Amino acid sequence: MSQRPFKVLGIQQIAIGGPDKQRLQRLWVDMLGLSVTGTFRSERENVDEDICAIGSGPYKVEVDLMQPLDPEKKPAVHATPLNHVGLWIDDLPRAVEWLTAQGVRFAPGGIRKGAAGYDICFLHPRASEDFPIAGEGVLIELVQAPPEVVAALGLPG
Repeated sequence: MSQRPFKVLGIQQIAIGGPDKQRLQRLWVDMLGLSVTGTFRSERENVDEDICAIGSGPYKVEVDLMQPLDPEKKPAVHATPLNHVGLWIDDLPRAVEWLTAQGVRFAPGGIRKGAAGYDICFLHPRASEDFPIAGEGVLIELVQAPPEVVAALGLPG
């Protein structure tokens, strides 16, 4: 295995799905005090989400509260309550290239802009014959870290 040409810097987000995001808001916003910093709706991704935050600056972690636009369609963002975990990556294109060469399976869609405006892609939750390494049941989002996050979290190690 060749030297890893990228670094995971930290948690960028957790995404929580449910059939009714108002119920999720009751806990995360009303009870725990997270602030809603944005919203995102996508027919293609079948999602209506509120983007909440813990912390600030490069240490901010998003908590995305998601409900499906249509509960009968895919992706079913509510079917797995802990929908996915997002990881800050210092060099997303190099990470994707290297991980693919190592046999890691990615979900369809490639690198694209995510709800928060950063470049993202997803590791598939299940392996395949061609790509034997995957999230073992967990959808994992890789997120290109902006320069201030790389500077704050990209410590040697």
